[in-house]
Amino acid sequence: MDFNDDLLKTLLHAKHIVVFTGAGMSAESGIATFRDAGTGLWEQYDPCVLASPQGYRADKALVWGWYEWRRMQVLRAEPNAGHLAVAELAKRVERLTLITQNVDDLHERSGNTDVVHLHGSLHSPRCFACARPYAFPDGIPNEPAGGRRLTPPHCQHCKGPIRPGVVWFGEMLSEAAWKQAEQAASQCDVFFSIGTSSLVWPAAQLPVTAAAKGATVIQINPGATALDSKAHFNLRGKAGEIMPALLDALPLAVS
Repeated sequence: MDFNDDLLKTLLHAKHIVVFTGAGMSAESGIATFRDAGTGLWEQYDPCVLASPQGYRADKALVWGWYEWRRMQVLRAEPNAGHLAVAELAKRVERLTLITQNVDDLHERSGNTDVVHLHGSLHSPRCFACARPYAFPDGIPNEPAGGRRLTPPHCQHCKGPIRPGVVWFGEMLSEAAWKQAEQAASQCDVFFSIGTSSLVWPAAQLPVTAAAKGATVIQINPGATALDSKAHFNLRGKAGEIMPALLDALPLAVS
């Protein structure tokens, strides 16, 4: 795979790289994107209804069961070559900030640390009443293939119901995560946007902010997105193919 010489030179001299990933990155590991049709029992439900405080209040067992089914899929998935390449890139540059819209832990399982999760995580549930964190038991949930209704556990402190640790429709992003992401986008010299449609706000603002501050924006995506006109380099294809090839093209970056 051939890459533009200016792109390679930019990466070789980069001091701070931001890697921003979306659902397309996880899809390469077999994790369905949020808006994909469900399977079995879940086909009759609208994910946009389930992913809301109102939906949870209306039917806690339905929402908790759906999210546990999703978490089961994630726990059985494996990081792909794109995840592994991002972790390797972090070893080769002076500083790398990894920001993701994904709620799985595939970046962490690839070796990345201090991942900024803009939309929360399936693995970090908390109390719906007092917001205290809740720890899952070890192991993979024993869920049937089509999912099922499950009564959520209760908080050990206030006995309130436990909710998924993700950002639902109508909720604000974590202030700390967003501040960290904005700061990184403003200070980096290279910004990768990988596997995201660039349609979900405010996250879609990050590459725009980076470009406005003088960073080189590199987009990796199989198809056209809203970021095409603003990116300095548009690399068409899957992250699992392009990122390893890009690392192979940068032998001088290895010290």
